[in-house]
Amino acid sequence: MDVLILARWQFAVTTIYHFFFVPLTLGLSIFVAILETAYVRTGKDVYKRMTKFWGKLFLINFAMGVVTGIVQEFQFGMNWSEYSRFVGDIFGAPLAIEALLAFFLESTFLGIWIFGWDRLSKKLHAATMWLVAIGSNLSALWILIANSFMQEPQGYRLVTNAAGEVVRAEMADFWALVFNPHVWVQFPHVITSGIATAGFFVIAISTYHIWKRSKDQDAYQKSLKISSVYAFIGVLLAVLIGHTQMQHMMKVQPMKVAAAEALWDTEDPASLSLFTVGDEEERKDIFAIRVPRLLSILAFNSVDGTVRGINDIQAEYVQKYGPGNYVPPVAISYWSFRIMVGAGVLMVFISLYVIFLVLRDRFDFKPWLIKILLLSLTLPYLANSTGWILAEVGRQPWIVFGLLKTQDAVSPAVAVSAGEVLTSLILFTLVYGILMVVDVYLLKKYAIAGTTYTEDHEE
Repeated sequence: MDVLILARWQFAVTTIYHFFFVPLTLGLSIFVAILETAYVRTGKDVYKRMTKFWGKLFLINFAMGVVTGIVQEFQFGMNWSEYSRFVGDIFGAPLAIEALLAFFLESTFLGIWIFGWDRLSKKLHAATMWLVAIGSNLSALWILIANSFMQEPQGYRLVTNAAGEVVRAEMADFWALVFNPHVWVQFPHVITSGIATAGFFVIAISTYHIWKRSKDQDAYQKSLKISSVYAFIGVLLAVLIGHTQMQHMMKVQPMKVAAAEALWDTEDPASLSLFTVGDEEERKDIFAIRVPRLLSILAFNSVDGTVRGINDIQAEYVQKYGPGNYVPPVAISYWSFRIMVGAGVLMVFISLYVIFLVLRDRFDFKPWLIKILLLSLTLPYLANSTGWILAEVGRQPWIVFGLLKTQDAVSPAVAVSAGEVLTSLILFTLVYGILMVVDVYLLKKYAIAGTTYTEDHEE
């Protein structure tokens, strides 16, 4: 295997693993802040127990997210030095702001929150948790500003050498980078996905304790009530914003949309694929079930609308960018999109049904429902991971769309050999595997221990 393939595998492994933790951190930070606010406003001790219990699980997840995130930044210089050289002037700015502003904000006030119980006033202590939540979500914003430049480059100018060859891109307009249209469809989608993830995380653990009739049923029943509404709001907004994001992609990355639909030829009106088995080499369907006009409705909010196919877009890109294959891996894009959407739709119905039950104080769940609610914890992780895969794989062969191809961004073989990348890939995978075992063990241990453990260890 060459350096490019190995470097792509390494970054894919570390990114997907890291993204297991990010959405839960984003959503759970807000959830814990809401619970502590309820404690401040009502003075009821049950909300304090809930805050400490869910806050402890948040801390475990946050720590793992930090550890796995640091490694990625080193890879930009180690495995992707040509990428760093070409767009480092632009890409580095939001990452630096994220580290110096947002990460310091959340980590500083998280420390105050941990050690500030009984040392700060209730209102001030709750304010520190809100600052942690704001810092966590600001971190996501700046990282997504950097990623959005890769998806839809804005605010740059190209620098050429004496021979007229483009050698790098540099920042020309910082505010164009910040207010990139892609940011404002991607960022809300990630935040609402985080809310949905936290909601289902709390639903599953609360259901477990209600099923086991653990002590402190009041805390778990209240947690289930709040989290079911929280999850429903998050997943419903994620679905609606995701729809808007896909419509935006129709304009700026039509190839990604065509690949996600396995749409080989332009259609007007366009049909939506329910199930397709295609031949990527020949770029044609082997078998397909499609719903007439539905893709046009989703893309343009109209029964009429032209959705461009892979073959037409490929021909256009050859003329615009030169010879080459501009079609991303269609099967990965197609199935990632369907898993993401399918998981999202399931979450909408599950959370809505739970709301219907718990708001009527019906907690005597049937065994089949308990199994569904426990297993539902996997749904947001499926949706988050496949959504991220679609966003990145669907952009290929570009690492920065329209500016730099992935194959041109990898470190030269003279700088980093295939053996070195393979060794680090194996080591990262092993270490991350160990960290995953540790994370699952700790989360399971303290989740099962429940609020009674928190009460016993307050001092």
